[in-house]
Amino acid sequence: MIRTLAIGMTSLLLAGCAATTDTRPLAGEIIGTAPVDSARTILFEDDFDAGTLDRAKWNVEGPDFWVNDELQVYVDEPGVISFRSAMPGADGGVLVLKPEYRAGAEQSERRTADFVSGRINSKGKFDFAYGRAEARIKMTDHRGVWPAWWLLGNGQWPDTGEIDVLEYVGEKDWIGVAVHGPGYAGEEAPVRRFYFPDGEDVTGWHRYAVEWTPTDMTFLVDDRAYWRITKPEIEELGRWSYDNPKYLILNFAVGGVYPAKVNNIDAPYYGLPQSTLEAIQRGEPEMAVDWVRVWGRE
Repeated sequence: MIRTLAIGMTSLLLAGCAATTDTRPLAGEIIGTAPVDSARTILFEDDFDAGTLDRAKWNVEGPDFWVNDELQVYVDEPGVISFRSAMPGADGGVLVLKPEYRAGAEQSERRTADFVSGRINSKGKFDFAYGRAEARIKMTDHRGVWPAWWLLGNGQWPDTGEIDVLEYVGEKDWIGVAVHGPGYAGEEAPVRRFYFPDGEDVTGWHRYAVEWTPTDMTFLVDDRAYWRITKPEIEELGRWSYDNPKYLILNFAVGGVYPAKVNNIDAPYYGLPQSTLEAIQRGEPEMAVDWVRVWGRE
């Protein structure tokens, strides 16, 4: 998401990038499981049981950050970054990211924004190269929201790469993933959708993971591998940008490029329908995170 167009535009090509989908399974088709490296250990873990954000692990994004024509202003406030000691189906404490309606949250030369929301990252506190990054997450059913779980390189975007493990734009039967690097970012990025099987959707608890090696990345939902992209495939598009450390990001964006391109809504807000505006005013949309874990070699 740290770009001028970023995830939103790239996700228009979900299940549609010729460089990576012509010989791949259909979107959401299970291709097996990813290999497990028995020598690795847990490098990072947050179960969100403390009831407050662990500032030794996470930073909070502030209002200066803005991309993708999103509607929210990021703030460091308990209303948008909160915790619950229990939630049905959770293993313990839960991090909750949620937007709030706040008319005139920003009124400046660059934009007018009527929403605030939360975004956290581990930049400068934890990053890793190669292993498995996984989060257990539960979403709500509201069109035009744009929560995400992803990894980002420490340098200038997209030179040091980006791995989008989960993006959700409010269509509860699917989520999207993407990878970005030099020569294949924005609308040129390889992307994929995962469609949930009958009886499941994004409003249930699911584990969203990427297995990342020096030669490929495999994306999984609840240990079901549904997309693998290799270094040779990437190098048909540009430079392989996944040989450097990446940090963790969890955020809840509202509206913007990606939701708008999926739902074709431009009123009352870009990518956000009236029904979701009213739901945000009632305090309903949220992203619940049970835990985040990263496994790898020391």
